[in-house]
This record gives sequence, structure tokens and C-alpha cells, in this order.
Amino acid sequence: MQVTAALPPVHGGDVAADGKRAKKRGSYNCGRCGLPKKGHNCTIKTPVSASVTPAPPDSSLSVVSIPSSASSGLRNLPTTLRRALSFDDLDERGSGFDRSELEERADADLLPPAGLLSAARVCRGWRETAKRIWRAAEELKLRVPINVTVGFVASMLQKCPGIVRLSLRMESDFDSTMLACVAFSCPNLEYMEISTFDSASIRINGDELGRFVADKKGLKTLKMEGCSNLGGFVLCSYSLSTLWLSDLHSLSKMVFNCPQLREISLEFSCQENDTTDLTTMIEGLGRSCPRLQNIHIASERLSHSAVLALTAAQLRGLRMLSLVLGSEITDASVAAISSSYPNLELLDLSGSGVSDSGISMICNVFPDTLTRLLLALCPNVTSSGIQFATFQLPLLEIMDCGMTICDPNMQNPAADEDNCKLQKTSGSNVHLINQKLIIKHSRLRKLSFWGCTGLDALYLNCPRLIDLNLNSCTNLHPGRLLLQCPTLENVHASGCQDMLIGAIQSQVRDASFAAMENHSPSKRLPDGSKRVRVPHLLSEESPEPEKKRRRIERQHCNVLLG
Repeated sequence: MQVTAALPPVHGGDVAADGKRAKKRGSYNCGRCGLPKKGHNCTIKTPVSASVTPAPPDSSLSVVSIPSSASSGLRNLPTTLRRALSFDDLDERGSGFDRSELEERADADLLPPAGLLSAARVCRGWRETAKRIWRAAEELKLRVPINVTVGFVASMLQKCPGIVRLSLRMESDFDSTMLACVAFSCPNLEYMEISTFDSASIRINGDELGRFVADKKGLKTLKMEGCSNLGGFVLCSYSLSTLWLSDLHSLSKMVFNCPQLREISLEFSCQENDTTDLTTMIEGLGRSCPRLQNIHIASERLSHSAVLALTAAQLRGLRMLSLVLGSEITDASVAAISSSYPNLELLDLSGSGVSDSGISMICNVFPDTLTRLLLALCPNVTSSGIQFATFQLPLLEIMDCGMTICDPNMQNPAADEDNCKLQKTSGSNVHLINQKLIIKHSRLRKLSFWGCTGLDALYLNCPRLIDLNLNSCTNLHPGRLLLQCPTLENVHASGCQDMLIGAIQSQVRDASFAAMENHSPSKRLPDGSKRVRVPHLLSEESPEPEKKRRRIERQHCNVLLG
């Protein structure tokens, strides 16, 4: 409707013609555009006034309404639930996306529900506006405390019938009633993520999960933690492209009929009585999901036969392969992977029995494609193999060698109770101590040596390195550390000796000062014989642009001890 003239609001009913006070009937005109209310549907949105004092914010709920211009970029932002498949931040740098800019745009569109509820109580017009905002929300994030019932979740979902992305942080159990509530209230759901905390778990079985996936024709992404009660499942979907399930245990059957599936992550709980047949599962996965590109499986039952089943599937589009905690995965498994999938960009064999020979095969097959190599908790890998990999893989950007170079006589303080494989691998490590590493690489951006207690000397010449993890490198000698990495942003040094921490702080501080000095303007001497650097205060030229100065300030490096 086009409005040609906006009439001023008329407050009828305040005072009658004879001077007597009449009934207060409210305004007969629209409070937003001024036109008569009768037969009028106003399309002008009324912003929530800053003068209204909102109710205290509810930390258990956040509603995000994302415009279409920003949603395309935000939906591709990586999450942090999986280590191997969460290194997509480097891809954002190459694609032109500024993560901080996208986050600022998302924060600008954050609508606190307490403010909406307060605004809805002001008047009828504001109440209608609040309803439109609820209906326009595309993403809903809920924290469900222990004492909250299903009715709370149902009431919030019913306010947002247009929800496309749903994230539930469960501090209470997620049961079939809650799943049915989501299925009924979110007909257009494309993304669902359920994370569990404390003692909460997902108490649905595989049949209920299968029916939910089959009924949601538009569901593209499903991520669930705490799936220990599934027992087995059959998933059939022609829209599902991403599937993450964790805490799996003793599955009697795993059937996937998802022809559009491109990324799968299956993490099994570390229990010795697990009876899951991974070889049969992988065979079926290869037959029914031919478009798989990213595979992440974490289980102690991974073996060479499971790797052979995967290589027999001939997944032509496979680019990221992560097989974690499989101690029976050996160099023969690496040979099978190399011969079947020569275009891998990420390879994660953490916790495996791979040795330096396997690393040599990796270097021979993937020098033109591999950008991320993760070999943490591999007791048969030595410093020679690590150094060889950095020399032979020129495109490498991320490398994790945590707990590989270890002192067998020293109990590593980096042990984590969540990593059930840690102590098993460190106990079998028979490497010699006092090993040294010399790494010169032009593209490395993230490098990790967490828990390498056998590392004695480290020399790095990596001009693009931004993140270095030296947590619990207790035997690293301060005098044998050299960091020639001018772009370092973070150095993790938790559990290191005080002298080593001091050496790290001194080197990164000197590198920061050197970077600042290198950006000082240069002038020739009067005779033109030599260039000298002149401080900005003594220079007659205008200082550097503000954008360039900000880029220099970002080069300050943080030494993280927590």
C-alpha cells in the first residue's frame, strides 16, 4: 500500500464538545502512519524505544534474526565440536570472508527475548510488532536448564514458526517428547544441533531418530552429542548433507541411505566392550553415500580391515579423511589410502600406529594437495619423520604432532581424562629424548607440539605461522629455542618451565618491535649514498594510513599460559 499523505494522529475521545470529559477510547488512527485504523493494515515497522526499560535478560535463551545478505556467509562458519573437521577458518581467509565482520553483523541482529516481551506489553501496536519479529526469526538458540519442562521449549518454538536453524544446549535429558515437539513446531528446519552438558544425555533410540530424519524433508545438517542410547539406526534422507553423531556405543546396525551426504562425523565412546562392526558400516556407507567429501571416525575399533573397506568404496570426491584412535592402523593402511585417494587435502591419523615410513608415503603421494596433516598420539613417529614432512609438503598449512616426541620415563602432564587413548600411546613410546627439530616452511600457519616431552631443541623459520602450541613441552631448553615467525599471534605455553616461558616472551616481543621498525619510512642521505629509516616524528611526510597502522598493531603476540 502506497501512502501519499501521512495524517497527524488525532486523539479522539479525550474531551467532548460540551467540555465534559468523555471516555478514553484510545486513538482511532494508526500510531505508526497516522491513517484511520478501520480497514487498515499498516506495513510500517515501529522500532522498540530506547526509553522503555527492558526486563532482565534471560541467559537461557537467545533469538537471532539473520537477514538474507548475512545468512549465506554465517551458515558456512565453522563450529568447534570436531577437531579434524574444524580447520575451515583458513578457508574463510582465502574466500574473502572477515570472521570478525560477520560476527559483528550477527551481534547487530541479536534480539534479546526479554526486550521483545517487555515491548509487547507497551501497547497493541508494539505487541503486533513483536509478533512479527518472532515470526521473522530464522535462527533460535536455547539453553534448556534442568528444571525447565518441555512446555517451555514448545512455547518458544511456537513463537518462531519460520525457524530454519535450531541449536539446543541441553542441561537436562533430551527425550522422544522433546524430539516430537521440535518435529511439530519447526516444519522448515534445515539445521539442528543438540549439545549436552554435565550429566545430560539424549534418550532417544535409533528408530525415533530415523523417523525424525525421514519426516524432515528439508533437513540438511544434523549434529547431536550424547548419542549413547541409539542402539542402532537406519537413516534415509534425500536432503541431509552433514551428519555429526558423538558418544556412540555398541550399535547393532548403522544403515545410511543419504545420497546427498557430503560430510559425516562418528565418534564412539571409549569403552572396551563396544561391539560395533565398523567394517560393515563403512562398506554400507561407501555404497549408499557416493558424494562423501569429509569423513571423520573416532574409535578404538578402527583397524586395517576398516581402512580397506573404505578404500574399496572408491569415493571419488573424498577430500578430508580423519581416522582417529585406531592403533591397528599401520603403514599398510597408509599405502591403501594413498593409492585410492590421491587428492586428499586433510589427513588425520592421530592415535594410529603409523611410523616414519608411512609419513614418507604420504609425502610421495600428496605433495600437491595436502594442506593439513594431523599425527598426534602416534608413538612410532620421530622428529626425523616430522621434519621430512615439513620439507616435502610445500602446501602444508596445519600440522599437529602432539604427544609424538615423548620421554618414555616421564609421565606427561598433558594427559586429559577425556582422551582415553592418551596413556596407552604414551606408555608404548620408546623414542630417545633430547630430539631437535628444524622447520623452515613458507606456508605453515598452525603448528602443534603439545605434550612433546622428548623435544629438546626447536628452530622455526615460518613467516606465516600464526599459532604455535608448546603446552607441556617440559624438556624444551630455553637456549635451544629460536622463533623466526614475525606473524605469530598466539603461543600456547601452559605447563612449560618458567625460563622457557621467559625466552618465548622475549623472542615474540623482539619480533614485534622488529616488525614495527620495518614499517618506518626510509629516506636517502643528502649525498644519496644510503637509505636510513626515519621515525614518524622526524619525518615531514604524512604518517601511514590508519588501516595500515591497525594491521601493524595486530602483530602483537599473546603467550597463553592458561
